[in-house]
Amino acid sequence: MIRIAIDCMGGDFGLPVTVPAAVNVAEKYADLHFLLVGRATEVENALQLAKPSRPSQFSIIDAEDVINMDDPIDVVLRHKRKSSMHHALHAVREQRADACVSAGNTGALMAVARFILKTLEGIDRPAIATSLPNQLGKGTTVLDLGANVDCTPEHLLQFAMMGSALVQAVEGIEQPKVGLLNIGHEAIKGNQLVKKTSELLQATSLNFIGNVEGDDIFKGTAHVVVCDGFVGNVLLKSIEGLAKMVSSKLKENFLRSLYSKIAALMAKPVINQFRKDMDNRRYNGAALLGLKGVVFKSHGSADILAFSFAIERARMAVQSQLLHKTRLGVEAILTSQQEKTIVLHQEHDKNPPN
Repeated sequence: MIRIAIDCMGGDFGLPVTVPAAVNVAEKYADLHFLLVGRATEVENALQLAKPSRPSQFSIIDAEDVINMDDPIDVVLRHKRKSSMHHALHAVREQRADACVSAGNTGALMAVARFILKTLEGIDRPAIATSLPNQLGKGTTVLDLGANVDCTPEHLLQFAMMGSALVQAVEGIEQPKVGLLNIGHEAIKGNQLVKKTSELLQATSLNFIGNVEGDDIFKGTAHVVVCDGFVGNVLLKSIEGLAKMVSSKLKENFLRSLYSKIAALMAKPVINQFRKDMDNRRYNGAALLGLKGVVFKSHGSADILAFSFAIERARMAVQSQLLHKTRLGVEAILTSQQEKTIVLHQEHDKNPPN
């Protein structure tokens, strides 16, 4: 049985989205048990409206407070410790749940998760990571997507370690190719953060292939693409906006005339598949890597379908032992770095500079 704690009150829509999504996923997987966290009476009413066929798959945890999407982090940490987000994360910490899914305030979720679950050894800051579709029919893992706006080269190095460990765990790729997002492939390009990070990555055991550009994400040039949270969030929102615009323009042009409507009817199977492939809701659900627990962040504006995909990603993460494998992967990379540093020091001692 995989147990998932749902922050039912989080997100732009809260209960009308989170509870029906949990019921939809429960209908697909009998091995799931949900801990629905929120104001008990309201959660119970939402659950009854959703009409689950197996009510035993659900438990309710009462939480009197709600974290709003614009709540400052200091208010969340000091004055809202009885919130649904806090209770859901405590369920993970206390091993009553295997994972937590929330559509709540991203900054609050990151801060509360760090406070309650703590970070893995060797990791200073958790990062938000998700897989974006590429031309190879697979996914490119990109991080950070907004958790850390201001980063040091050491932070980006840690993101690369976590992203590499994630791909190893979920996709079974032994040496994932890691790229550093930049304005060009050449080593001389980029700001000081990127240049210093590149130097650090080259000195590790990671399969670092150098700088990559934005279009490389969709070409599948690298399995993992690393950037700071400011760049990553702008990238993600731009992709979502482009996907919506393309879909809207297709519809607009196919409805322009009788001839285009006939063409649309003939092309309907292709159009439907295209819409499905480009539907950003199907890629909802980003992992908060680096924590001592499995936490997935959904878009705050997610509808029932999108939140359902976030839950399914959390289930897959638990099933693939993501936390355990990520911890092992990070430890292996850190050990390799330490061994390499010792060897370099020994060589330096044997052959000191003149």
